[in-house]
Amino acid sequence: MSRDMHVPEGADEPIGPEPAVRDPAAYARSGKLRTAIYEHEVARLHEQLARLQYWIQSQGLRVAVVFEGRGTAGKGGAIRTITEQLNPRAVRVAALPKPSERERTQWYFQRYVEHLPAAGEMVLFDRSWYNRSNVEWVMGFCTPAEHEEFLRSCPEFERMLVRSGIVLLKYWFSVSYREQHRRLLARNREPIKRWKLSDMDVAEHELYVRYSMAKDITFQHTDIKQAPWYVVPSDDKKAARLNCIEHLLSQFDYADVVPPVVHLPQMREIAYVRPPIHEQTFVPQLY
Repeated sequence: MSRDMHVPEGADEPIGPEPAVRDPAAYARSGKLRTAIYEHEVARLHEQLARLQYWIQSQGLRVAVVFEGRGTAGKGGAIRTITEQLNPRAVRVAALPKPSERERTQWYFQRYVEHLPAAGEMVLFDRSWYNRSNVEWVMGFCTPAEHEEFLRSCPEFERMLVRSGIVLLKYWFSVSYREQHRRLLARNREPIKRWKLSDMDVAEHELYVRYSMAKDITFQHTDIKQAPWYVVPSDDKKAARLNCIEHLLSQFDYADVVPPVVHLPQMREIAYVRPPIHEQTFVPQLY
């Protein structure tokens, strides 16, 4: 292990280099980023993401961003944070369900291709074609031959996307066994979150080491120069979101092309009398 990597107590994977500059006041006693700091930074980054969105549209760029990693690692929260203030017509999320019987007979990448971005779009893949080398392989949902073929063909598929002009970014959210265990327990305790605790999540937690093996094999074959993997340590969810967004923004030399302020016209008066308001049915005013 290199000198700049550290393994916090209870972690099973390196969590990344220590920050070169770290203000102790920004972090709670647990070592995690304080909410006030996080909210301030998110507001700043939302403004930059809006500028990036307009730049992508103005330049006709096609951007595909892959979010992968273990269950509970925070992929969904990062995606929601990115898209929260953006135009869903320009920045959309692709979260595909399990394949249908017909889709199982198709070329493996076929159902993902139709969700790739057109000009001026950014698509965020909440899990992606990498299901084949992770969930499907670990859980036995694909054959060894299918897994081997994926590892062989995926780099060529991604090189083809890049050659076609698509900007392809791949983020892997990494969470330690201890933190994953804590998050699963929290989901189990709260009825409103229990829907997030599926049989697959439980099985994945039990097979944590095998999922580590799947990740390592995936990286060996698909961490290519044209589309490298970027690992996001996510034991601290708030810090992980900020780090991911900062990195995403850094991948574009974008300019400020936000449209100018729109001047709203005065209401145009016409000869029209509306029906009595008491003829409408209103919801109860409880608040």
